[in-house]
Order: sequence, then C-alpha cells, then structure tokens
Amino acid sequence: MKQKTLTILAIETSCDDTAVSIVNCKAKNKKLKAVFEVLSDVVASQIKIHARYGGVYPLLAKREHQKNLPTVLEQVMKKAKNPKLDLIAVTVGPGLEPCLWQGINFAKDLSKKLKIPIIPINHIEAHIFANWLNQEQQIMNNQQLFPAIALIVSGGHTQLVMIKDFGKYKILGETKDDAAGECFDKTARILGLEYPGGPAIETKASKANRGPSSIILPRPMIHQKNYDFSFSGLKTAVLYHYRQQSLKTKKSQKYIKAMAAEIQNAIIDVLISKTFQAVQDYQVKTIILGGGVTANNELRKRFRQQAKKFKICLLIPDKKHSTDNAVMIAITGYFQYLKNKGKNPGRIEAKANLRLK
Repeated sequence: MKQKTLTILAIETSCDDTAVSIVNCKAKNKKLKAVFEVLSDVVASQIKIHARYGGVYPLLAKREHQKNLPTVLEQVMKKAKNPKLDLIAVTVGPGLEPCLWQGINFAKDLSKKLKIPIIPINHIEAHIFANWLNQEQQIMNNQQLFPAIALIVSGGHTQLVMIKDFGKYKILGETKDDAAGECFDKTARILGLEYPGGPAIETKASKANRGPSSIILPRPMIHQKNYDFSFSGLKTAVLYHYRQQSLKTKKSQKYIKAMAAEIQNAIIDVLISKTFQAVQDYQVKTIILGGGVTANNELRKRFRQQAKKFKICLLIPDKKHSTDNAVMIAITGYFQYLKNKGKNPGRIEAKANLRLK
C-alpha cells in the first residue's frame, strides 16, 4: 500500500552535538526504498567548548544541550517554514546518559504540546541509515542489498555488524578497548594536535612524504581470526615512540606528519582487513559504512578501491551525515514507524549502552 508522506522532527543529543532536523519521508512501495527531503537541518557544535579538555565532559555537554535545544528548534522550524509535524524521532542510546536525557525530555515535552507520537531511535542503527540520503537511486536500483556488513566507526564505537534484513542485526565484532575515533583523538593529543583528533591527524597525514615510512606502528589484532578490534595498543606504541624522540624531533613537522600518516594507515589497515574478511566469510552483497571516522578521505578512497576489487556494493554517507546528525535519526524513525505502526513504543528512556539486536 502506498504510504503518505510523513514530516518528521528528529532530535539527536547522544554526545556533544545538539542536532535537530525536519525531514519529509515518502515510501516508494518497496521495502526500505524511499525518498527523503531535508526541509531543515541544524547542528550546534560544542567542539570549541570541549577542545580545551581534549575530550567531551558529559555534564558540560548536558548543560550546553539544555541551552541549545530551544534555539536550534526555533531555527529549524523557521527554515522549514513551520510545517505540520507528524512524528518525533529521538536518540535514546547509546551515548552519554546525561546528554541523551536532555533530548528525550525535550522530545517528550514537544510530543505533549503537539500531540504527536515519539519514536525512540538507536544511534548506531541511525548511522547505518544515514546512507539512505542522497543515495536513493543506488539503493533502489540494487535488487538485493542484504545480507550486508556494516562497519560503524566513531569516537565511541567500532563495530562490525551483519545485517540480514532491516531490523535483523548480529554484532560480529567490536572494539575491546579504545574505539578508532578515540584512538585518533588520543594520539593527536600526544602529538600536540588539536581536538578532535581525526581531522587533525588527517590534515597532517595528507602533507606527509609519500613512500615507505621510517615509522612502523603495530596493526592490533589484524591477523586474529575474529572480527574484534583493539586500538589501545596502537595508542601506547605512539606514546612510547614519541617519548623516545629528542625535543627537536618531537617539534619537527616532518616527524609529526610522518607519525600522523602511519597512525592513519594503521587504523585503516585494520578496519579494511577485518571488514573484507567478514565479506568473504559471509558472502554478503553490500558493505555499509557509518560514523564520524568514515568522513576520512583516505579511508573512503581505500574502501572504494577494495569494494571495486571485490565487486561489491559499497554505501558511504556524505561527509556531512557521517558525523552525528539529526537527519539520520529522522530516516531511521521513518522506517521504524513503518515497521511498528500503531504499536506503543513503551517507556522512552535513555539507554547509554543500548545495543543493536
């Protein structure tokens, strides 16, 4: 049955970005094939506030969300020309619990005021469905997306997920300690680079000399016969190598650029190896990438090269929607609504450690 267009207000406050978006969603009569029109999308970043600490302080982030949400909502409604809303989608986890509660409570107040339902959204699932924006044609032309392997790589998560079908997930592997994005942040801090570390490392790496590096870092767990990750050992190796250098070398741009390039290559090597091992083992149709680390240009280039080599469909969200955003929350909310239409979502509460099921 043809679905009507739904206008969804989405709220995302899982970490340090206050994101609100309004999206028109319309099905195309086939499962998971839809067209999305972003009416407005605003993100209030807290990077400058947390940069001095080299990471996110949850209670400080909570305070900023509380301050930003009314302002961001006003901006979003104005940009969208105050449309009639049908649904609210809000992130309930995983994430920083104080931050999640700010978005949830804000959504609950709006729901009562506007008398429209709320759909609770898993942040990790939303990173997967960020790919459904601006890639509709590729998705619609692909007769069989599933089974697929999703790699979610961010500051807090590094997971390989088998997707048998929409809503049918199995976590194949995940990080045992630091996530890839966290490793970027911590190693950048060792080198004296700014926060967030991922873009800082990428910028320096892009200016490094091409060819074999004089710095060789470990690729943790790359040869283990599993799909798990570990990046704390890489961080420690960077720290030890850095401490062994003279003060002059530590301040040398040549050294910092070479180290940044090797850090980036080490992380990408592990991500590529584990992902394509899963592709071979499970004979999947598609690779789906998500999370802030997938905005890295070198990572995107190498995944495209490997996907071409393996002749497999690769979905990568545009850079704007790789990082935390509310558009991906709206898209996931739409599919969740179609799946659970008419069902009461139950008690909506923050779940800091929410997992895909």
